Amino acid sequence: MAESPAISPKDEVSDPSFRTEVHVRFEDCDPAGIVFYPRFLVMFNNLVEDWCREGLKFSFNELVIQNKWGVPTVHLDVDFYKPSTLGDVLNASLYVHSLGRSSVKARIVLAGPDGEVRVKGNVVLVLMDLNEGRSMAFPDWLRERIQTYVKE
Repeated sequence: MAESPAISPKDEVSDPSFRTEVHVRFEDCDPAGIVFYPRFLVMFNNLVEDWCREGLKFSFNELVIQNKWGVPTVHLDVDFYKPSTLGDVLNASLYVHSLGRSSVKARIVLAGPDGEVRVKGNVVLVLMDLNEGRSMAFPDWLRERIQTYVKE
């Protein structure tokens, strides 16, 4: 594992980011009591779902069930800095690097209560028409909402 940097407002977490807390649960941990690394990817996906619901005001129910759209992850790279253990409450943040016609490049950071980064990753999400099985352009109203999370 790389040395864990501390989060600074100028670096990993700055406005305009979506922020929430992630509780490390029993189901997330291996027999040693630390988070089993694939569980962090589930936490990332949950964070994206929370961002859609709370930040973009467009829940996965509206997105997937009602509109038959999806936002699959098409690229992901992750760095692990420090273990997280059962009972930890992680500070989670998501901000957008860039917004394309149908894709979002975002940075996700999970940090401990002390501000030290535990895990960070870059994710590319694509808006997809599930009926057609292909990408689609963000509607203007959704693009405007996403734009509020773009870090310049």
